[in-house]
Amino acid sequence: MPRPRKWRKVCCMPESNRFGPLNAKSDRDSIIVMTIDEYETIRLIDLQGFTQEECAERMDIARTTVQRIYNDARKKVADSLVNGKVLRIEGGDYQLCDGREEYCDCGGCIKHRRRIVHGQ
Repeated sequence: MPRPRKWRKVCCMPESNRFGPLNAKSDRDSIIVMTIDEYETIRLIDLQGFTQEECAERMDIARTTVQRIYNDARKKVADSLVNGKVLRIEGGDYQLCDGREEYCDCGGCIKHRRRIVHGQ
């Protein structure tokens, strides 16, 4: 029996979950699905500038797992850009941030929404 997959911590959901060319085909072969945890590795490593080790710590998974997820995500982004396919972000093995971590800086979790509401 295979080992169950570990939940990956994700700070917040993407604001948009569908990207691609305006003249995209509507058939199944022209859609690529990226998981929420793949999106999170792209956000943390490429946008926030974290190392894979720092990303692994934030997501509460092993660095080797981050490396695999990140490589899969980059391949999907490249396929979408080069081959003109729609990229849709959905699903995966993830758990949304509860705002209890000290390092949380996403702005979309419960902890940060409270700060915005209360003006902190």
